[in-house]
Amino acid sequence: MANKLKDFIVTEAITLGMTASSAEEVIRYLGGKLADAGYVRESFVEAVLEREKTIPTGLPLGGEYNVAIPHTDIEHVYKPGIGMATLTESVVFHNMVSPEETVDVRLVFILALDQPKSQIEMLQEIAGVLQNPQMVTELINATDLRQVREALQKASAA
Repeated sequence: MANKLKDFIVTEAITLGMTASSAEEVIRYLGGKLADAGYVRESFVEAVLEREKTIPTGLPLGGEYNVAIPHTDIEHVYKPGIGMATLTESVVFHNMVSPEETVDVRLVFILALDQPKSQIEMLQEIAGVLQNPQMVTELINATDLRQVREALQKASAA
C-alpha cells in the first residue's frame, strides 16, 4: 500500500521530535529542507503557505493524533519528494473538511509532487497509512530514521 510513500520520502527532509510554534514554522522548515535537497523551487514554501490559507490540510484522525498534508501546485517542484515532521507539541492547522475549524497536529507530511495525478494518488496512499492508528503512533514515536522506514515498510506490506 505505502510503496510510493516509502519511495518518495526524502531522508534529508525528515525531522523527528521537532519543536514548532505554528503551522507556518513547520511548513517553512520542511519546505526549506526540500529546497536544500534540490526537490523544490524557491517559490515552493510561499506557494504552500498561500494554498494553506484557502485550502487547508489539517486532517483529524479521530484518535490521539492528527495530521496535516500541506502541498501546492506542480510548477513549484523540480522532482517529486515528501518531507515529514513529528512534533513534540501540537501545532494548529485548519481542517481540510471544515476550514473554519482547527486541528491540533503532531504529524506533518509535506508533498512536493510534479504530476497532478500523483498528488491525488499520494494523498490516497497517505490516507491509507493514516487509517491505521498504530502506524501513526509508531511514526510519531519514532526516534530515528530506521524506525520511520520500518513503520512505512510495515504499511507497504499491509
